Amino acid sequence: MKGVDDAFLGVGDKPGLDIWCIMGTNVVPIAKNLYGKFYTGNCYIVLSTAELKRRSRQHNVHYWVGEEAKEEHCVMASDKAFELDAALGSQAVQYKEMQGGESDKFLSYFRPCIIPVQGSFSSHWRRSAEECDQTTMFRCEGEHVARVTEVPFSRNSLDHKAVFIVDTPLKIFLFSGCNSSVQTRAKALDVIKHLRENRHCGRCEIGIIEDGKLVGDSDAGEFWNLFGGYAPIPRDVPDAANGELMTTTSKKLFWINKRKLVPMDTHLLDREMLKSDRSYILDCGTEIYLWLGMATLVSERKTSVTVLEDYVRSQGRSSIGHTVITTEGHEIADFKLQFQHWPKNVVQKLYEAGREKVAAIFKHQGYDVAEIPEDKPQQSISSNGSLKVWLVDRGSVTLLCTEEQEELYNGDCYIVQYSYVEDGKDHNLFFSWSGQNSVQEDRLASVSLMSSMSDSVKGPAVVGQVSEAREPELFFLVFKSLIIFKGGRSAAYKNSVNRTEGYQKDRAALFRVQGLRHDCSRAVQVDLIASSLNSSHCYILQDGASFFTWTGSLSSPTEHVILDRMMNKLFPLKQSFLLKEGSEPDHFWKTLEGRSEYSKEKCVKGWPADPRLYTCTFQQFFGIPILQAKEVFTFCQDDLATEETLIMDCSEEIYVWVGLHSGVTSKEHALDIGKMFLQAGNAQDGRRSIVDTTVYAVAEGDEPAFFTSFFNWDSSKQVAAVLGNSFERKLAMLKGISPKLEAPDRSLRRSSSRRPGTLSEPITPEQHQPAARRTFGPASASVGRVAKERSGSSSALSPSPVTPSWSPRSRGSSSPSSPSTPVIARRLFPSTLHAASATATGSPARRR
Repeated sequence: MKGVDDAFLGVGDKPGLDIWCIMGTNVVPIAKNLYGKFYTGNCYIVLSTAELKRRSRQHNVHYWVGEEAKEEHCVMASDKAFELDAALGSQAVQYKEMQGGESDKFLSYFRPCIIPVQGSFSSHWRRSAEECDQTTMFRCEGEHVARVTEVPFSRNSLDHKAVFIVDTPLKIFLFSGCNSSVQTRAKALDVIKHLRENRHCGRCEIGIIEDGKLVGDSDAGEFWNLFGGYAPIPRDVPDAANGELMTTTSKKLFWINKRKLVPMDTHLLDREMLKSDRSYILDCGTEIYLWLGMATLVSERKTSVTVLEDYVRSQGRSSIGHTVITTEGHEIADFKLQFQHWPKNVVQKLYEAGREKVAAIFKHQGYDVAEIPEDKPQQSISSNGSLKVWLVDRGSVTLLCTEEQEELYNGDCYIVQYSYVEDGKDHNLFFSWSGQNSVQEDRLASVSLMSSMSDSVKGPAVVGQVSEAREPELFFLVFKSLIIFKGGRSAAYKNSVNRTEGYQKDRAALFRVQGLRHDCSRAVQVDLIASSLNSSHCYILQDGASFFTWTGSLSSPTEHVILDRMMNKLFPLKQSFLLKEGSEPDHFWKTLEGRSEYSKEKCVKGWPADPRLYTCTFQQFFGIPILQAKEVFTFCQDDLATEETLIMDCSEEIYVWVGLHSGVTSKEHALDIGKMFLQAGNAQDGRRSIVDTTVYAVAEGDEPAFFTSFFNWDSSKQVAAVLGNSFERKLAMLKGISPKLEAPDRSLRRSSSRRPGTLSEPITPEQHQPAARRTFGPASASVGRVAKERSGSSSALSPSPVTPSWSPRSRGSSSPSSPSTPVIARRLFPSTLHAASATATGSPARRR
C-alpha cells in the first residue's frame, strides 16, 4: 500500500496485540515474549485488535513515548501511527501515551503491569542479567490497573497514600500506606507475583509491612533496616492538582482551518456542529480529542495531527492528560458523552439490512429463496426448571395456578420465580415484570416484594426487573409459552384512571405471535387496527366465533409452525382461516376498522452489544451522593473485587454485581444502583430509562451461567466463601496458605440439606419476619445492628427514611489485617414499599 510502512501490511486480522519499536528510521516488530517491557529511551506503537459480537474488528492504536525518547522519534511515532490507521482503513482510534500518564485502556493490555526500564531497547540483552542483582523500589497505585513507577531507593520516597514494593535479591517487601485502598494493595500483590516469577524464577520470600505497625513484626524490622532504621513518614501533602484544575475547566471546541484554530460556541455541544469535511479539536481538560470528518483528505488529516501536537505543546500539557484521535463513525463512548445530544447509530451496514430485502424481492417474484439462517438463542439456562408466578396487588401477592401462570395482563405487575439445577446446585431466578399500563403503586411494590421473597429461598438467587415489550430472551425461555392480554386483574389497576377495556372472549381481538424457537413462543394482544400488522410477523385475529391466522410475507416457516401451536393454545378445538399477506377478504379488514398502511420492512435483529464493565462509587456533592462510573477495560474475572459494586453493561440488559464486602444491603438496593447508572448517562448508549432496560442483581459467589459467560470463568477462583477482603485472599494464595472459610450465614447462600432439584419455596410477605432480613455482606456484628434497626415493635414495620451513608471510603482505606468489622451501609435511597408491611395470600387463584 502506497504511503504505508511494510511492517504494517496484513496486520489487524487476528485479535490480540502487535507492538513495534521506533529504532532510528525503522519500525521494528517486538517479539511476543517482550510485550509489556518498555524502555524509557524509545517510542513504541501498539495495535490492539478485538473481535466484536457484530462480527467486525475494533482497532485501537497507541503510540507510547518514553521520557528519555528523542524528539525525532516522537514525531516519527506519531506519523507511523497515522500510517497504521490508514492501513486499517482509517477506522482505528489513536491514543498518545506518555510514560507515567498512560491511560487505563493501555495499561489493561499488560496485566499485571508495565515497568518501564531505563535505557533503550538496544541494551536489552545487557540489562536482563543485571535485574536480579540489584535492589529496586516501586510505587504502585491503581485498583483495576496497576500504575507502577520506579522511584529512588530512599525513605523519602515513601508516603501514606500509595503502596510501595522493594525488590531485593533475596526478598520482596510490600509496604502499604495507611491511606491506600484494599484494592490497590491487592493489585500490588499481582505485581509482586510477577516480579517473583520473572526476576526470581519463582523462588523468593515475601514480606508484608503495614504503615504504622512495628510491634512484633520481623518483616517490618527487616524492611526498615534496609533504610538504616525506622523513622516516621511525614504527613501527606495534597497534590498540586494540575489534573483537578483541568477537570473543572469548561470545554473548548476548535475548527481547524488551514492550520489555524477557530473557536466555536461550546455552550451547548451537539453532534450537528461537526461537519464531515472538517476536523475539530475538543479540549475537555484531562482529555483532548481530534475528530476527523470522513470527507477530509489524507493530507488534511496529517496537518490536523500536527496542529493537535502544536496545541498540546503550546498549552504546556505535553506530559499531562491524554490525546485521542478518532474518525467520524468510529467515535468512542467517552467522546460522545461530551455532547448534549448524540444520535444512536442505528444504521445497519448494507450487507446486513440489504440481504433481507433482496431475499424478500425474489420471494415476491416467485423464486424459491433459501432462508438466511438466524442465530439461535443460546441455551443460557436449564430448560428443566419449575415456574411460579404471583400477581402483585396493592402490596400483596397471589400465587397463580399452573393454568394461569402463562397468562399475563399488561395492566398488572407480577413476580416470577424459576427454580433450576446448575452444576449440581439449586439456583433461583426472580423477575419483577411490569405491564405497560400497570400503576406506579404496584410497580414499586413488586420490586420490594421480589427482593424479600428471593432472600427467603435456599440456594443462589438472582433478581431482574423487566418491563413489558423490553423483555430479554431469558425471560421468555423460562416461560416457554406466554400470552399477554390487554387489561388487568389487580384492584389497583381496576380503580386507576388509565384503565382501558381488557380482553374479553366474546369480543374481537388481535394477537401478534413470535417465537425464539419452536418450543419458546409468545402471543401479545395488540391494538385492533390494521397498522398493528407487520410483514415480518404472524397474527391471530379473533372476531366472535370466527378466527383468522395471518402470515406476513417476510415471516419464516418456523414462525408458521409456532403460529399453529399458539392458535391451539389460545383457542383449543377452534378452526381458523389461514390467510397469506395480500389475500385477505373484506371481512378481515372490516374487523380491523378498514385498510391502512402498516410496516412491510423486514425486522432485522441487531447484533448484540459487546459487554462493558464499570465500577460504581458514590461521591458527595453538597451532601447528595452522586454515582460515579468508571470503565474497566479488557476486563476479566479477577476484576470482580469483593469490596466493589460493578455493572456489566450489555445495552439492553445490565447486571449489577455486588461483592460481599461492598456495603450494599439488599437486592433492591442493588437494583436502585442500576437505575442510577442508567439515569446518569455513563453507559455506552448514554442516558437510558429503566423501562427500556432489564436490570439484574447478582451476588458474589452466586453467579449463574448467563453471567459467567461474559468471562473466561474459572470455577477454582470462586472464593466467595473465603474469609477476608481481596488483599487477604490474594496474600493467602500467594503464600500458599490454606484460606479460612466464612460462616455461611449470609444472604444468598444459606447452606441447605435439600437435594438439588427439590422445590425451594420462597417466604411470602405474610410469613416474612423483618428481623430475618439478610444482606449481601458477611455475618457480623454490623449485620446484627442493621437487623436490629429494622426489627423491633410492630410499629417498625412501616418504612422510614434513612440518611444515605454509603461512600467510597466504605470500600477502601480500612486495614487489610483487621477485616472483622466490615462496613455495612444503610439504604442509600428513600424507602418505598417493604415486603414486611405487606400481606399475601399463598394459595393459587384462578382468573375470574
